Amino acid sequence: MAHFRPSERICLAYFLYTAAVAAVRPVPPHVRLEIWLADTAVWAALWALASPRMAGHRVWAVIRDWFPLALILVAYRQMGWMALPHENRNFENFWIGLDRFLFYDAGLKNALEFFGPLLPNLLELSYLLVYVMPVTAVAVFYAAGARERLDAAYQIILGATLASYALYPYFPSEPPRAVFPSDDLPAMSALRAFNLKILGAYGIHMSVFPSGHAAAAFSCAFAVRRLLPEHRPAGRLFLLLAVLIAVATVYGRYHFAIDTLAGLAMACMAAAAQRLRKARVGG
Repeated sequence: MAHFRPSERICLAYFLYTAAVAAVRPVPPHVRLEIWLADTAVWAALWALASPRMAGHRVWAVIRDWFPLALILVAYRQMGWMALPHENRNFENFWIGLDRFLFYDAGLKNALEFFGPLLPNLLELSYLLVYVMPVTAVAVFYAAGARERLDAAYQIILGATLASYALYPYFPSEPPRAVFPSDDLPAMSALRAFNLKILGAYGIHMSVFPSGHAAAAFSCAFAVRRLLPEHRPAGRLFLLLAVLIAVATVYGRYHFAIDTLAGLAMACMAAAAQRLRKARVGG
């Protein structure tokens, strides 16, 4: 009998959920089949890695530690496969009001551009680093000799990120740069052009709410800060990067402000859930 870690149960539940969504969502039959095949492959891989026969093999243990990172990418791409044409812009037209209040009434745009291209380029660089942030977080646990805490870290990271993806079917939307292409955009730079190229090649068109970038960034920061208290500088650095990423998502028009706030909320809830589970198990 396979013995799944709590974080692996989160993955099993999520990919069971996507199989159910694919069953009822009006997607082409070949897309539905692709999702079901991908889900089956994920379940089989998790089952194999959690098998008692693999427990004594160090190589398999290391693969098991890193495997959830690949599942984040699979989960994201699956939602893109199930994207449907957006019937209206009701969400975007409502959400843009908060952005413009922050940009102009609260003075955020002028503040970020006060020193010219310095802060905008820093934000674009930070946004680019979100893709390696979960990998770096796992590497930090390895470097700290704290592999045994990785499952708790994954409970936070996967809980926040996969929960964000799970909400995408209910908030069909496009990023503000696509819906309002002539409004509020920052100046173009090499870093921004590179970010846009990545999104053009690998982005999905189902939803931007909640922000998966913000959820992943803050959940990684919370995991490192909470579970590696003996390495406070690393926790502070992760949190600073998460804040910069959150600002970058809004300033760069990759997300609406409400998306980013929702992503932060997902990370907070995942961290709270992990703490409650630890208290319950410890009790």
